[in-house]
Amino acid sequence: MNRVRWWVPVLILALTVGQLAVAEWVPGIDRFADKAFGARLLAYPAMMLLVPAIWWLVVKRRRPDAPPPYGAFSLVMLGFLVDVTGNSLDLYDSVTWWDDMNHFVNWFFLLSGIGLLIAGPVRPGWARVLMIVGLGAVLAIGWELGEWYTFIRHGTEIDTAYEDTLGDEVLGTLGALCAGLLVARGLRESDTVR
Repeated sequence: MNRVRWWVPVLILALTVGQLAVAEWVPGIDRFADKAFGARLLAYPAMMLLVPAIWWLVVKRRRPDAPPPYGAFSLVMLGFLVDVTGNSLDLYDSVTWWDDMNHFVNWFFLLSGIGLLIAGPVRPGWARVLMIVGLGAVLAIGWELGEWYTFIRHGTEIDTAYEDTLGDEVLGTLGALCAGLLVARGLRESDTVR
């Protein structure tokens, strides 16, 4: 986790914001229409920077010599880049399984990063998994509420929103489960080495 350099999360943030800016301010690109890119341009960078900001406020205040976990920060941010890139490449409309895969993989990234940051002191290993999965399920529900509020409730997807929302929440939770299992195993191995 500490082998990732500072510029990796900065690059992920810059690539995400750059694509969001194109989606919002370059006219005439149909694939960006009615997908709340104005809201995303504000919300995505804020959400991407929330975890590093909390880490700096909580951990750096207590332990000024603690090295920043740029790997965990990168994992938290990576899902936002994948989401925006999927829109930029028109994968949501041209690849039928893209949205489903996105929810699974992005929750895996997000909860792997968060899990690496918060699960270390949690014992036993099954409690680590349960904490990460539970947090992933709550975040999946919150995400779907945000999607509904920003572009589904008044958009063209309202007829299929219920089934899609349930599927997205399940896939996000399964991604969190995989992240929880991987993080718990990795932390168990690092506990053994110490």
